[in-house]
Amino acid sequence: MKFINLLQKELKELINAQMILSLALIMLILMFVGNITKGAINDTIEESNNPKINISDRDDTDFTKSLIEVLKSTGAKVTEFDTEGDDYADILKTNDIKNLVILPEGFTETIENNERPEVLTVSRMTSASAMSNMSAGNSGAVALIQSSIANTIASNMGITPEELELIENPVVLQDNTVVDDKSTATSIDNILNKVMMQNMILPIIVFLLIMMTSQSLISSISNEKIDKTLETLLSSPVSRTSIITAKMLAAAVVALINAAVYMVGFSKFIQGASTEAVSEIASDVMGNYVSVDDAIKQLGLSLSVGDYVLVGLQLFLTIMICLAVSIMLGALVNDTKSSQTVIMPIMVLAMVPYIISMISDINTLPMAVRIIVYAIPFTHTFSGISNLMFGNDIIFICGLVYQVIVFFICMFFALRLFNSDKILTISLNFGQKSKYNRKKSVSKD
Repeated sequence: MKFINLLQKELKELINAQMILSLALIMLILMFVGNITKGAINDTIEESNNPKINISDRDDTDFTKSLIEVLKSTGAKVTEFDTEGDDYADILKTNDIKNLVILPEGFTETIENNERPEVLTVSRMTSASAMSNMSAGNSGAVALIQSSIANTIASNMGITPEELELIENPVVLQDNTVVDDKSTATSIDNILNKVMMQNMILPIIVFLLIMMTSQSLISSISNEKIDKTLETLLSSPVSRTSIITAKMLAAAVVALINAAVYMVGFSKFIQGASTEAVSEIASDVMGNYVSVDDAIKQLGLSLSVGDYVLVGLQLFLTIMICLAVSIMLGALVNDTKSSQTVIMPIMVLAMVPYIISMISDINTLPMAVRIIVYAIPFTHTFSGISNLMFGNDIIFICGLVYQVIVFFICMFFALRLFNSDKILTISLNFGQKSKYNRKKSVSKD
């Protein structure tokens, strides 16, 4: 009963109105950003399906006029502008447009001389955002112009539209992707984008949880040590093992609540970024198109309920290792400033595998580097989903066992520290006396 009361006390301190408000705010922000991303992608796709072409015909010939009519017949919204000079910034500003295609003087004459004509394009860059500038270019208009000119040249040379189509597209491309002994008829890029979206969630959540749980427990231990409430707590009729277990269990419960909120929030964000419009376009372009979700199932890359349980167990072990280390680091703190910097060892150990897992496959690294990276217990959680997806079950299980061993080692030293009086006297002062020792010396004098 004393342990339950102690656990309730720790949970009440950690789960407060501030935490609930911050989690709700994070959820709303992620959903809001996801909806904005979805809207931006849909707008870009809509503009690509129904391009808006701003064009200036400076050649003003029958051929260029017929070319513009051909562009209009494709369904594109074509707006003509009368421009002159090469002050392109002023031209865009005066006409209040973001892009412009210019057919210069001599355009028709160049084609009649069987030479390659020049087309000028002007695009305004308004920010560094990829989405805001994706539709600011003239690639769609240029592609239509090239196609129209190619048809005209082919007609002048006596080439039929069917022959031109064969020349421009001499082969029918059918993409296939293979994983181990399974294959599917779809592009590796489509599968990779989907898998990367899924695998992006866990590393971010793991990294955030490592930082949050570690900082939370370090602050809790250090504050109790600074305020002298830790001495009172240790002198109470409750075993120190129960005290440390209650603290770790309470922090673990809070961490899992945060994990669930972040998982749901990031899932909503990914759903917004992974719009189905892309799949619809792909199905129109490829006749034998297999949806990405079906392709992932055919390749055996989808995870079962048991796999997610194993990933959850690995995440829980990672959190517990962080908590055990955080107890020892929190004992080294004598002031609030130190509690904010002492988390650096955990942050470095989490940052290395986090960055590597985002940009590279750890299993393809040189053996010496792989051993060093896998020696960090957090690495196995960052690479857990990837290992399960691609059949590296032995690496996953070995990582799970290794995390259990590291946890018991860290827990052993944490319990040993907590069960001794060093928990009150130890500090990170590099030879200087702690506040506890200084007060003790003063009282003796």
